[in-house]
Amino acid sequence: MKFILGTKIGMTQIHREDGSVLPVTVIAAGPVMVTQLRTLDRDGYLALQVGFSEKKRVAKPQRGHLKDLPTFRWLREFRIAENGGVGRGTTIDVSAFQAGDRVAVSGVSKGKGFAGGVKRHHFRGGWASHGAKHSLRQPGSIGSSWPERVRKGKRMAGRMGHERVTVKNLEVVHVDRERNLLALRGAVPGARGTLLEIRGVV
Repeated sequence: MKFILGTKIGMTQIHREDGSVLPVTVIAAGPVMVTQLRTLDRDGYLALQVGFSEKKRVAKPQRGHLKDLPTFRWLREFRIAENGGVGRGTTIDVSAFQAGDRVAVSGVSKGKGFAGGVKRHHFRGGWASHGAKHSLRQPGSIGSSWPERVRKGKRMAGRMGHERVTVKNLEVVHVDRERNLLALRGAVPGARGTLLEIRGVV
């Protein structure tokens, strides 16, 4: 049951004792509070709903849902195999993690706006010489002789980024329990301030 919510602070470097330098992403992780338990009898699956980042002004339905608990900016669910005695109102912080753990991080990637096929799908593009004109970054033919239309899902120019991305098997390099910080080796999706879901990998 290693999971937590956090926001991306940014990237930096950590110097190890052997002189190597690791690129790490620093995340302000938790603490989160369990706001609801999903059960097999009632919901058909086991999960914990947790709230992160307290917020005073929320909608009336959410205030009623949380009742005697604080109100939160974000509510997210994490599937669990079994309930290890965790109840509503339980607080989870970064102490659940330790250096060396492997985690999967999910978040919304940066939006890149409208992009062409070369940038969005790594198309090779057309000829740059031999009589070619204005075709260097064009996609080329998009149709087919049958069914004489453009098939759904055809890779073309369009909106790029701003989609849910999961990066798996990241290593926890450092855990700061006093300041609720996690340092993960490598990059994670999103810009600074992006909400991240961090799950331990078994």
